[in-house]
Amino acid sequence: MTKWVYAFGGGVAEGDAAMAELLGGKGANLAEMASLGLPVPPGFTLTTQVCAFFFGHGQTFPEDLRPAVETALGKIEDSIGAGFGDAKNPLLVSVRSGGRASMPGMMDTVLNLGLNEETLAGLAAAGGDQRFAWDSYRRFIQMYGGVVLGLDHDRFEELLAFAKEDAGYGFDTDMTAEDWRELVGEYKDLVAAELGSPFPDDPLEQLWGALGAVFKSWMNPRAITYRAIHAIPEDWGTAVNVQAMVFGNMGDDCATGVAFTRDPATGENTLYGEFLVNAQGEDVVAGIRTPQPLSSAARQANGGAKPALEECLPEVYAELGGVCETLERHYRDMQDIEFTVQKGRLWMLQTRTGKRTAAAAIRIAVEMVGEGLIDEKIAVSRVAPQSLDQLLHPTIAPDAERKVLVTGLPASPGAASGGIVFSADDAEARAARGENVILVRVETSPDDIHGMHAARGIVTARGGMTSHAAVVARGMGRACVAGAGALDIDAAAGTMSVAGVTLNTGDVITIDGATGEVMAGALAMVSPELTAEFSTLMGWADKFRRLGVRANAETPADVKAAADFGAEGIGLARTEHMFFDEARIKAVREMIMAETEEARRAALTRIQPMQEADFEEIFRLMAGLPVTIRLLDPPLHEFLPSTDDEFAKLAAETGTTPEAVKRRAAALHETNPMLGHRGCRLGITYPEIYEMQARAIFNAAAKVNKERPGTACPEVMIPLIATRAEFDRLKPMIDRAAADAMAAAGISFDYLVGTMIELPRAALLAGDIAESAAFFSFGTNDLTQTTFGLSRDDSARFLETYRRQGIFEADPFVSIDVAGVGELVRMAVDRGRAARPGIKLGICGEHGGDPASIEFFEAVGLDYVSCSPYRVPVARLAAAQAALGAVAKPD
Repeated sequence: MTKWVYAFGGGVAEGDAAMAELLGGKGANLAEMASLGLPVPPGFTLTTQVCAFFFGHGQTFPEDLRPAVETALGKIEDSIGAGFGDAKNPLLVSVRSGGRASMPGMMDTVLNLGLNEETLAGLAAAGGDQRFAWDSYRRFIQMYGGVVLGLDHDRFEELLAFAKEDAGYGFDTDMTAEDWRELVGEYKDLVAAELGSPFPDDPLEQLWGALGAVFKSWMNPRAITYRAIHAIPEDWGTAVNVQAMVFGNMGDDCATGVAFTRDPATGENTLYGEFLVNAQGEDVVAGIRTPQPLSSAARQANGGAKPALEECLPEVYAELGGVCETLERHYRDMQDIEFTVQKGRLWMLQTRTGKRTAAAAIRIAVEMVGEGLIDEKIAVSRVAPQSLDQLLHPTIAPDAERKVLVTGLPASPGAASGGIVFSADDAEARAARGENVILVRVETSPDDIHGMHAARGIVTARGGMTSHAAVVARGMGRACVAGAGALDIDAAAGTMSVAGVTLNTGDVITIDGATGEVMAGALAMVSPELTAEFSTLMGWADKFRRLGVRANAETPADVKAAADFGAEGIGLARTEHMFFDEARIKAVREMIMAETEEARRAALTRIQPMQEADFEEIFRLMAGLPVTIRLLDPPLHEFLPSTDDEFAKLAAETGTTPEAVKRRAAALHETNPMLGHRGCRLGITYPEIYEMQARAIFNAAAKVNKERPGTACPEVMIPLIATRAEFDRLKPMIDRAAADAMAAAGISFDYLVGTMIELPRAALLAGDIAESAAFFSFGTNDLTQTTFGLSRDDSARFLETYRRQGIFEADPFVSIDVAGVGELVRMAVDRGRAARPGIKLGICGEHGGDPASIEFFEAVGLDYVSCSPYRVPVARLAAAQAALGAVAKPD
C-alpha cells in the first residue's frame, strides 16, 4: 500500500531532509527541523506521488488518501490540544505547496483554514482579541476565495480599499474588530453573488478544496513559466504541507518574518532579514507593507525609524540567532528561514537552502571552507556556473553624474538602464523587439514572472529585501530596487512621479541595485572587478577539472578578455570576421568580383598583410598558448552589398558597372547557403583564398616565433569537411605554406592541421578522416542543424512550442541533444581515437559554454571546450563540476 501522508512535529517526524523528491523541499526540511527538536508547528505532508496521481486521474485523489489525512489531522489535534472544527477550541491549519526545487511565490497557499462563524468565536476567546479573530477570518475568505474558488483577488482588495477610505484609515492596522466584521460580510456577499452559492463553512470541505487547489497550482501559468526559466521538470510535481497555524497577528508581542543565515546579496556572515509586527507570513513576502530589519545594525544602516526585532523582541532575536546557527551548521549551507512569533514564542515555519547572488555564492562557499564547514570540492560544486554571468555585467561608472529620482532598498545588485514599462506583458513584448526595459510596479506578484525575466531591471514602490521582487530578481541576476515608497505609480496612465518629476512609459531610467538608487537617463557603465574569493574558487576549479577551456575570439579586445578570464588558448578564430573591417572589405569585394585567378590573387595580395598583422597580434596575446584558426567558412555572397546604393558604390570602387555587380551577386546567390558553396568547398574551388590565409598564418607565426621562440602555436582548421579526400586535397597546400615560412625565417616550429566535425557524414567517417587530420573540433552549431534538419536562424518560432509540449526537453542549440547529436560526437570520438590515438579533440560551438553540454563533453572524453570570452569562467567551473560529478543547477 502506498504511503501518501507523512507526519511531523513534537520532536519526531516520519520523513527527513533526504526525502525531498517525495516530500518536496519544504516538507522534507520541516521533518528534519522537527527531528532536530526545533520549535516546528505539527503537521503532515501529502507527497509528490499524490500530485502525480491527481493529474494522472482527472484531478482526483486516491481512495485511501482521505482516511490517511484524517489520521494525520488527529495527530495534530492531539499535539496541539485543539479540535479541527471545534467551536470552543478550534485548530486552524495552513495549506502550502512545496516542490522538490524552490519556486518562491509561484504556487498557492491558504492560511487560517478551518474558520467559520462558530470557530471564529473560539479563536477570539482563545486569543482574547476579537479584532485578531475577524482579521484572520477576512484573510482566510480572501485567500480561499482567490485560490480555491477562483475569484479575482483584486475584487477583495477593492472592498478593503473602499472600507479604509470610507473610515479615513491609512493602514490595515487601523481597522477595528467591527470594521473587519463588516468587511467579512461584504466578502461573503461577493462570493455568493459571483458563485451563486455561499462561502463554505464546513472545515473538512474547506480542507479538501484547498488541497485540490494547491495541487492544481503546480500547473498555473506562472509556475509553468518559472519551471521553463529554471529548467525544472514538470513531472517532478509538488508536495502539499498541512500545518497547525501559529499567529503573528495577535498583537504587538507577535510577529512574522524571513531570515537568511548570511546576506544573500553579498555573502557577509551576518543574520539578515526582515519582519513585521502583528502580521501574517504572506504580508512580508507579498510586499503589502514595508517590513523592518532584524538587527539594530541593519536598521541604522538603512536609516529606518521603526525598531528592529533585536530592539523590540530581544529574547526572540537571540533565540532566532541560535536556531539559524544550528540550521546552518546542520545543513552546511546558507539557509532561508520563515518564522512566526506568537505571544513571544518563536516558531519555525520553513528552512531551505537560500537563493543568493553569484557574488554571495562565491563568498559563502570560500568562507565556509575557511570555517571548516565544507571542503574545496563541495565549495566548487555549490556555485551554479551560469550564475557567474552576474559577475560580468556592467555597473555604473564612478564618474557618471547621478540624477537620483528616488532611493529605495538595494534588493538585488547590478545596474541596468532601459525604458520604463508598467506591466509584465509590455516588458515581454518590448524585450522581444530588442528593447532594454525596466519593469516598474507598485509591487510585483508571481504573475509578473515573465516580465521580470524579460526586463533588465525591476523597481517596486512597496516591498522589502525579501519581497517577491527581491527574491526573484536575485535568482535571475536582475538588478532590483524595492520599497521606493516615494514613487507615485499610475500604471493605467503609464506614469511614475516623484518630487515633482513625472516620467512616462518608454522614458529611460537607470537603476543601481547595490545602492537602491533610481536615476533619470542612461548612465555610463563599467565592467566589474572580480574579487579575491572569485580567484580562489576558480583556482580550486582549475585544480579539479580535466577539460581544457579555450575561447572563441579573433579581435584583440576579445582575445585579451579571454586571456584575462583564464582561457588556455583560442579554440576558434573566425577569419571571416576580420574581413568585414571597413579598411579591408573593399579588397575582399574586389577579390570576389574578380573573374580570373590572376585578378583574385592581386586582391588577395592586398589582404594578406592585413591578415598577417591580425594573426601576429593574436599569437603575441596568447603567448605560447594554442590558437586554432578556421579558414574562410561563409559563402562569398555574404561579403557583397544588397542595396542599389551599395551596388553603385562597389561598381565605382572596382571599375565596373552596377549591373555587373548585381550579376555577380546573382551568380553567387544560393537557395540554401548553409549547405552550399562554403567552407572547404571554397578552398577547393578557389584554392588561392586558402593559400593566402595559410601563408598569412605561418608568416605571422614565423615572425613572432623568431622574436620569441614558442610564442606562436598555430592550429589550422579546415571547415565543413565531409570526406577525407577534401582534407587531403587542401592539407598539402597548408603544409607548403608552413614549410616556406619556416625556411624563409630560418626557424622551425610545431603546428597542427585539423578539421571541424560539423556534418553527420564526417562524424560517421571520423576514423577515415583522422588518418589525415591531427585534430577534430566539433562545430556543434552546424552539426545540430544538419542532424535535425533545423535552421538555427528560423527554428526559434516553433522550438518553444516543441519544448512546452515535451517534444524537446531543451533548445538543442542551447544544450546539446545527447541522444542524437551527442551520439554522433561520441561515435566520432571513438572512431577518431581508434585511428589516431593521440588526436586532439575539442568543441567550438555555442555548446562549449553551456554547463549541461560540458557535462556531456567531459563524459565522452574531449580534451577541451571553447566558448565566448565572457563564458570562460562559466566553462571552467562547469568543467570542474563535471569532473567531480556534481554539476550545480541555477536557482
